[in-house]
Amino acid sequence: MNEKQRLESAQINPADQKSEKDYGQYFQAVYQPPSLKDAKKRGKEDISIHRDFHIPEEMNGFGEGKKFLIRTYGCQMNEHDTEIMAGILIEMGYEATNQTEDADIVLLNTCAIRENAENKVFGEIGHLKPLKLKNPNLLIGICGCMSQEESVVNRILQKHSFIDMVFGTHNIHRLPQIVKEAMFSKEMVVEVWSKEGDVIENLPRSRKGSIKAWVNIMYGCDKFCTYCIVPYTRGKERSRQPEDIIQEVRHLAANGYQEVTLLGQNVNAFGKDFTDKKYGLGDLMDELRKIDIPRIRFTTSHPRDFDDHLIDVLSKGGNLMEHIHLPVQSGSTEVLKLMARKYTREHYVELVKKMKEKIPNASFTTDIIVGFPNETDEQFEETMSLYREVEYDTAYTFIYSPREGTPAANMEDNIPMEVKKERLQRLNALVNEIAAKKNLEYQGQVVEVLVEGESKKNPDILAGYTSKNKVVNFRGPKSAIGKIVKVKITQAKTWSLDGEMIEEAVEVI
Repeated sequence: MNEKQRLESAQINPADQKSEKDYGQYFQAVYQPPSLKDAKKRGKEDISIHRDFHIPEEMNGFGEGKKFLIRTYGCQMNEHDTEIMAGILIEMGYEATNQTEDADIVLLNTCAIRENAENKVFGEIGHLKPLKLKNPNLLIGICGCMSQEESVVNRILQKHSFIDMVFGTHNIHRLPQIVKEAMFSKEMVVEVWSKEGDVIENLPRSRKGSIKAWVNIMYGCDKFCTYCIVPYTRGKERSRQPEDIIQEVRHLAANGYQEVTLLGQNVNAFGKDFTDKKYGLGDLMDELRKIDIPRIRFTTSHPRDFDDHLIDVLSKGGNLMEHIHLPVQSGSTEVLKLMARKYTREHYVELVKKMKEKIPNASFTTDIIVGFPNETDEQFEETMSLYREVEYDTAYTFIYSPREGTPAANMEDNIPMEVKKERLQRLNALVNEIAAKKNLEYQGQVVEVLVEGESKKNPDILAGYTSKNKVVNFRGPKSAIGKIVKVKITQAKTWSLDGEMIEEAVEVI
């Protein structure tokens, strides 16, 4: 297919032109490769808010008698995006299925943060090809963060021509039009916006479960850490209006949800893009804590944006959970500088100290990368010593791998893989050691557990989470599912706690 045909295949039916215009001046009807260079130059131009989302009239009932399947890779934000896409398809008349063979639409909602995640997606694309050959009417779409990468889109165009549609993270609200175009087009439909989209409210959602809910409060990231592709795939920071978030949380509370997690690539930068008011995550949390919902969390935060006001609000407790995920990435100031994290080890330690003083029962988890370019043995030891000093409850640990398009990808990846693996092994041993030590403190204690359902390993055992995000397994009636119950811990393991449900009123930790 030549370029002219490619552009024509991505064009929108004239009947849809009016609705496209409603979504602002940034709509691009043809494919333009994501520009990493332009992303770094982006300004603070205004973002429009649209509250008039609707399924186009001609698309109502479009999916009657048909089924869809969405496979999700990556972070909670991707899970949340999947809930929105599922909600849109259900409003179009489609029905969800878990069986690939039964699906009329298969969407792969992808993650670009690590090479391994990308490899999994291309492996799955290979598995889908025989199904497409068997059923030419099957629509296959690639969406999410990988679709925002120029190299990925080019690879799909060149090597996987059986894919029907490719779209990115900024135009999920256009799924009905994209599906329609893919269904009637003879060519691949590609709609990827280099310019991040506006904030679209009133999107339908098919939430996973009725106990815990994700609530996105902002999009994008402006930090540009040298190893991270997210600022390019998710765009600049755009915050939702507080009143829209508060209304959504109130609605969830009214519908019986027990826990809400506020989401953002850099969640505590919320409000920094507001030009008409001074309002941050601390202000939002202070309002949300007054809503009658048992638990409120947020993730993922950046140390640079964790201000004193937010700490003061969290110290009020109540339904604001004391578990704080605070990625450090490295314990070495020199490595942090290479990563462009823009804080020092000393600043990070002081921040944690301040939080522990204001919130004495706070627990901390983190993210750590080992084997970053030029990381010395001494610098890795600084990470180990930081871990011992903070005593995290647990950590998500990773071996560094370069992502095309990031500044770090231009650095020499000069740490041998065997050294990276050895460092990771040592770090994980320390993570396990401190996790076991932390959990041992719960032995004989009584905790409040939000019961999520049956244990995956044993249907006779119930499983749930404490306020500090500890997994607890215990025997109890199925009627406890969806409720917060008191459990006495009888056995502490490295990654979970075992207990017995109690009825009497006792003091909990």
